[in-house]
Amino acid sequence: MRAAYVSSYPLSLNLAGKKVVVVGAGQVSSRRLPALIDAGACITVIADVVDHRIGDLAASGQIQLQERKYVPGDLDGAWLVHASTNIPAVNERVAADADRQGTWCIRADNALLSEAWTPASTRVDDVTVAVTAGGDPRRATAIRDAIATQLTEGTLPIRRVRPADGHVVLIGGGPGDPDLITVRGRRELAKADVVVFDRLGPSSLLDTLASDVELIEAGKRPGHHTLTQDQINAVIVDRALQGKRVVRLKGGDPFVFGRGSEEVQACAAAGVTVEVIPGISSAVAGPAAAGIPVTHRGLANGYAVITGHQLTDLPALAQLDLTLVVLMGVATLAELASGLIGEGKPSSTPVAVIEQASTPFQRVTVGTLETIAVTASSAGVRNPAVIVIGNVVSVPHLLAAETAFAQAMSER
Repeated sequence: MRAAYVSSYPLSLNLAGKKVVVVGAGQVSSRRLPALIDAGACITVIADVVDHRIGDLAASGQIQLQERKYVPGDLDGAWLVHASTNIPAVNERVAADADRQGTWCIRADNALLSEAWTPASTRVDDVTVAVTAGGDPRRATAIRDAIATQLTEGTLPIRRVRPADGHVVLIGGGPGDPDLITVRGRRELAKADVVVFDRLGPSSLLDTLASDVELIEAGKRPGHHTLTQDQINAVIVDRALQGKRVVRLKGGDPFVFGRGSEEVQACAAAGVTVEVIPGISSAVAGPAAAGIPVTHRGLANGYAVITGHQLTDLPALAQLDLTLVVLMGVATLAELASGLIGEGKPSSTPVAVIEQASTPFQRVTVGTLETIAVTASSAGVRNPAVIVIGNVVSVPHLLAAETAFAQAMSER
């Protein structure tokens, strides 16, 4: 008999097509059987009292069930045995029979008397996490859950050696705050071999990547591109064809003025597999960070999103009773405001300009169509900024929300 828990040797078993015998058909066995089924084992369950869930597995043909008491010889040919009854004497007899024939046996009732253990385990994508913690199942479960959470959230990188089949993932990074990237986006970023990123994306997350991840700045900003769009397309295709996992990290959402569809087309034309992970568009998140709803009952029942380069659309937009959200519009703000007034939009229409929305440097400048150009110029408003035009800007909780946001940022 063991006096204390001893150090174990971790090992993964290939049970595909192998005989596994489970003695006992209660709650413990019902919890363990799904993993054995997933492993492709040929499972025989022996028990005179059967949990209904195990009966269902037998009825579906996923296991063989023998409804009787355990007898010597039941373990013949078994690769692995689980002794999971609620009678210690039976578990002891099963373990002794397994030991005599050189088969590992896991005793569910007493880890200290077992020759093998079932770790606390979980699976995230193609990564299996298995934890033992000195025979303390609760501690093992807590550690497993902590690791699984980090893997799921992408805070624990899970890069892997993979076949030479490259892949591209377009990730929408949200409006700027790294906490606003989606969980799936954060997880996929952690897998990257190469990251091609924009300055508007959550670039601080790049500091969490391994030192050998290749970082390529696309660097688009008004009047200057580190890489042209054609060059960006060429880079992501080239690295993928080298067998690398390429992440194209963008601000906002890849398909909202992000030219993501062009990058998908370039990958498809080159025979490179590609997927798109949506992001929170700054067209909605920017105003929200400033406490401005893009829709509000009685004020606006919809919204339109344009860029500052779409001033030819102003005649139609001026007639719509919708909130107008303008991205990349600081340079043309004066022309935008005067154009809307000229097309019939009241000069008293409220306007807000949110700079660097959702970041610690967020600033909101408020005016009207008549005054906003001068006010913004005097304040030195610069890109990146989101412009909101409409009565929603005057919703009373704006100031309170902006104050709360500033407080939250100061507490980080």
